[in-house]
Amino acid sequence: MPQTLTVLVSLSRLMRQPVGSLPDGGPAAPGGAGRCICCLALAVLAVAACSHTQAADEAGGYAVYPSRGATNVNPDTHLRIKFGSPPAAGTSGMIRVYDAQTNELVDSLDMSISAGPNPSLTIAKKERAERAAAGLPEPPYQEMVIGGFEGFHFYPVIVRGKVATIDLHSHVLDYGRRYRVEIDPGVIEHDGFTGIGSGAGWSFSTKADAPSPDATRLTVDAGGGDFSTLQGAIEFVPDNPAEPVTIDVKRGVYEEIVFFRNKSKLTIRGEDRDATVVGYGNNSAFNPGRNGLSYRPAFSALDSSEIRLANFTINNYSLGQAEALKVTGDRNSVERMTLNGSGDALTLRGTIYLVDSKLTGHGDSILSYGSAFFERCELRSIGPLQWIRNPEGAHGHVFKDCVIVGSDEPLPWSVTDANPAGYKTPAVLARLPNNHGQNYPFAEFVLIDCRMSGIVPEGVVSVEPEETFSWENVRFWEHNTMDLNGDPLDLSKRHPIMRELKTPEDVALIDRYSDPAQVLNGWTPEPRSIDLEPR
Repeated sequence: MPQTLTVLVSLSRLMRQPVGSLPDGGPAAPGGAGRCICCLALAVLAVAACSHTQAADEAGGYAVYPSRGATNVNPDTHLRIKFGSPPAAGTSGMIRVYDAQTNELVDSLDMSISAGPNPSLTIAKKERAERAAAGLPEPPYQEMVIGGFEGFHFYPVIVRGKVATIDLHSHVLDYGRRYRVEIDPGVIEHDGFTGIGSGAGWSFSTKADAPSPDATRLTVDAGGGDFSTLQGAIEFVPDNPAEPVTIDVKRGVYEEIVFFRNKSKLTIRGEDRDATVVGYGNNSAFNPGRNGLSYRPAFSALDSSEIRLANFTINNYSLGQAEALKVTGDRNSVERMTLNGSGDALTLRGTIYLVDSKLTGHGDSILSYGSAFFERCELRSIGPLQWIRNPEGAHGHVFKDCVIVGSDEPLPWSVTDANPAGYKTPAVLARLPNNHGQNYPFAEFVLIDCRMSGIVPEGVVSVEPEETFSWENVRFWEHNTMDLNGDPLDLSKRHPIMRELKTPEDVALIDRYSDPAQVLNGWTPEPRSIDLEPR
């Protein structure tokens, strides 16, 4: 049966009441007033899904967007149908889009085809094993090209509240054309809805022309702007533009997988950190990836340099190995961002600077192969915060003036009908086990002036013993670690692999690791928080 995505946001997954936030997004003094990110995210999802449909239902009990006869529509638009009460995605029938001028079929979606493998990894593995034992081939799934890469599984219809959103294949609509939409019965289930036939008149016209190819500023808005999707805007930007390009993303929920590679000099900036939300329900079971590339994050910026993500939220609505964000490349920055993922919620490689940002994850919440400097960030993890794999000659992670909160909860993806209690794993700063016969002898994290709670007294656990793995070059260091009230934390039970840096004897080390350029291979980040407001 096809899988359809309804409201899958789990309150246990998104950030709960934070320690408190200053207006600039940095951790506040203990006891500051927090905000319920869960409630806000759910409210934004419900409101944004309806914000670009017609206000009043048409005859027949539904309204469509783009509206009948609409002009100046972006070719990357989604199609939306708003009902008077919540519909459901169906399991049969076709969605067809025709060029109204030539009657040529330009896109079709078959709802009898499953979106992808079951997003539960356990179920997906079981189904795959059963097919293999029976000699059956892999069934067909919905597939999309994203960022020039084939084979992404996707949900053709997503229901949020009263709105059904249809996601067409990439680049099927063009500028300066008129299109007609037809929907079979069974595609969307709602009392009295029998589809939209050729005589129903759902047609619209796209904009005459694309933005200038030399544009250095683009706007994304689900109901207008230069593009309706963030992915559409990113793909329009040259890989290596002559001048830096900024994409301003208006308030709204952009439910899409974002994936790009080999880009440079690109800023993606949200209008409102909490109300500009980019996300998707994606994980390693639903999108296993191809050709050595991981397709499981909600947002991927791969092999790219001088990428700046600022002032919006990225959510991965699935559980398991489900990154909110994966960034690889050099001199990339994450500023005033909120990242909500599951396992491996943030995956990094290269050099990256993160400031005034928030991360929530479910075990190995930061999985990294490179150098990262976290400044004034708030990090919350069920299970281990990080698994660091930096190689010799490259620094690992430095956390300066950060808040770290461990949660004593079962891993959300371990909670099943068969095991309703799930299972817990210690909330630790890091782990360093033998990884299928290999380990990371130069792994490094350094904490400077950080506050924390919920972390086990040992700090780290699951470390391969010295008898089989040398600790000589591992640097798990900390200086002036405090509780959330700012009082010194008792470090007497720390794992022996950890070291406390003290003054005055370690002042040179503390100063060196307090300088981002010393950690990020000579790069001095220049966060431009004063330039966050779109112009």
